[in-house]
Parts: sequence; structure tokens; C-alpha cells
Amino acid sequence: MTSLDEEELKKLWERTVERLFREGIIKSEAVRRAFLKYPRYLFVEERYRPYAHVDEPLPIPAGQTISAPHMVAIMLELSELKPGMKVLEIGTGSGWNAALISELVKTDVYTVERIPELVEFARRNLERAGVENVHVIPGDGTKGFPPKAPYDRIIVTAGAPKIPEPLLEQLKPGGRLVIPVGRYHLWQDLYIVDKDLDGRIRKKVWGGVAFVPLIGEYGWRE
Repeated sequence: MTSLDEEELKKLWERTVERLFREGIIKSEAVRRAFLKYPRYLFVEERYRPYAHVDEPLPIPAGQTISAPHMVAIMLELSELKPGMKVLEIGTGSGWNAALISELVKTDVYTVERIPELVEFARRNLERAGVENVHVIPGDGTKGFPPKAPYDRIIVTAGAPKIPEPLLEQLKPGGRLVIPVGRYHLWQDLYIVDKDLDGRIRKKVWGGVAFVPLIGEYGWRE
């Protein structure tokens, strides 16, 4: 595909967003507005910008991927984000999901990325998109980010062999964790994990998904 100018990219992206909204994948007006404010083409390398509207994962540096738009929308809707919530994201990648989260909660978002190349890639993308309230933290995301705990929501964008205990500990009573759990580089189940006000954990499975593996002390080992 030949390169597209900004207006062409914008129109293609708007069509994708409206289709996801019509199909009920994007359910809320808040998520729809966030998608329109921060289009995926701002968070991929130049050569992939003409394909950013396609509802499929795309490559990003370090052999990782940026998720398909429908999958990002599903996880955001399941997270039930509201203004003022403190959110921790595990797996920054391109920075796109963190930008969307920041628009939904209207406050600081903390996101942990283990790959230095992606830390810098995400920071550049977020700066280019004009996002000022996302903090990209280098480190092992399976350990969470204790300095800002507890969190109202924790969103994990990589597949874990099991739910990392530090994330459960850092989840606020009344909070929710959304995480893929399953086999390495294959299918996982997307878990919605709620912590009751008395600290009890309740889990339910939304359905099957496929994510890159969550690497770290409480995830898969390299």
C-alpha cells in the first residue's frame, strides 16, 4: 500500500471505530471517544501506518505486537474504567492502550514495560500524541508497581501462566484485574478478577484470546 496522508489515515480509522461501535464491540461512548482521540496510527512505525485501521495485530519493535482494535476495545470495556480511577497497566508496548486508558480515567496512568526499546518507543509515541499523564516505568511487570499501589484497575496485555500474586496484592478492595491466563504464545483465557471489599477474590472467564507471553519473575521465564 502506498503511504497515506493524515486526513486519509483519519478517515480510515474513523470507519473502523464506527464499525466496532455498530457491532457492539465498542459499547460505551467514552471508549468510542477515546479511540477517536488517540488513533492507532499514532502508535506504530511509519511503514505500518497505512494498515493501522485494519482490525488485526501489527508488529512493533522487539518482536512484539500492538493488539487488534477489537481486542483493545473489549479489554477496556471489561475494565469499566471511570474518571478518577488509579490504573496500572502491565505491558506498555506501543503506548496506545495506556493513552486510551488515560483518556478514560482523566488522571495519571502507570504502565510497566520490561523491554528498554519499547520503553523508548512508547514514550516517543505518547509524546507525539500529546499524552501527558502516562508514566512509562521500565521493569518486571509481574511484580506490579508497589510505589503507587493500591490500584482501582490493573490491565495486563500479555498472557501469564497464572495470575501473578503481586498484582492481586496491589489491587484495591473493590478493584478489578483483567488478564489473559494460559499457554505460552498460544491461546489463553481472558480472566476478569474482582477483589471484594473484604479482600476475597472472584474470577470469571470472558473467553479465549491470544497474547504474547508475560515474561518475569511471576510469569514465564525467558
